Amino acid sequence: MGDLAVGARSGTEEPEEPEGRGRSPEADAAHPEQQPQDARQEREEENGGVTTEKKPRSFWKELPLLILIALALALLIKTFLVQAFSIPSDSMQNTLQRGDRVLVDKLTPWFGAKPDRGEVVVFHDPGGWLNEVPTPTPNPVQKVLSWIGLMPSAEEKDLIKRVIAVGGDTVECKGTGPVKVNGKALQEDSYLFTGNTPCGDKPFGPIKVPEGRIWVMGDHRQDSLDSRYHQDLKGNGTVSEDEVVGRAFTIAWPVNRWSLLPVPDTFDQPGLSQAMAAAPAALGLAGAVPIVLWRRRRVLAKLPANVAVGATGKESRDS
Repeated sequence: MGDLAVGARSGTEEPEEPEGRGRSPEADAAHPEQQPQDARQEREEENGGVTTEKKPRSFWKELPLLILIALALALLIKTFLVQAFSIPSDSMQNTLQRGDRVLVDKLTPWFGAKPDRGEVVVFHDPGGWLNEVPTPTPNPVQKVLSWIGLMPSAEEKDLIKRVIAVGGDTVECKGTGPVKVNGKALQEDSYLFTGNTPCGDKPFGPIKVPEGRIWVMGDHRQDSLDSRYHQDLKGNGTVSEDEVVGRAFTIAWPVNRWSLLPVPDTFDQPGLSQAMAAAPAALGLAGAVPIVLWRRRRVLAKLPANVAVGATGKESRDS
């Protein structure tokens, strides 16, 4: 035990250095908490008695930055993703009630999606649809909130209707109905306002919807100034797809009215789109037959007479 104790010390006995002496400046900088008290006091005196340690920002100083980021995100969402709209009339009852707030999908059109039959869409006034509807004057706070998307816009002249037919469709409604698209009758009981007829006392058609445009109608047929009532304007009552803001996909407010806005099953019935799908094929076949016959005559005309007769005779025997 004695040997171990002696071996633990050096052979020369030197006095221990006072605390804080013999330490490098690098070690002091790396471990400030281990620095002697007098050294820290000297450094504070050199800095005018003020320590150099940084304090975290207070919440109130960071709040303006947080608000600015939140507003930027809200504006981004409103411009490219989702926007809220307020329902100002009864034209879409009972699907939508006056005062409902709906959320409109503005993202999918950026990827080439187009309005489809049965969807509830918001679109800008095509021109002359809202001439007689007064536009409320919002206060400055409402203007700012609507501009960033935190409140539905009150100044924009937008409408909300259901898409009944798209470009290339033929739509009509005779007498008391039903509405027909490409000759197929729509079963509209699931969304039509109780007591209304499909034509809503305004028969129309048949109307061929131009490519790139849509035919829209309100669910409250007897209280909706939709495509039926604007056939004397540009587009003959149809709306350009470029005027469509997006599809309304849910009722967000009030809470007790929350629900999705799906496409009714009647728009998925077999044959509704077959007329459009078959038309290009039929036209292509009708155009191909004359071309084939013309090419056949040219080939036979270039052959020697005996070969042409032989070929014709062989074909006639095969047939």
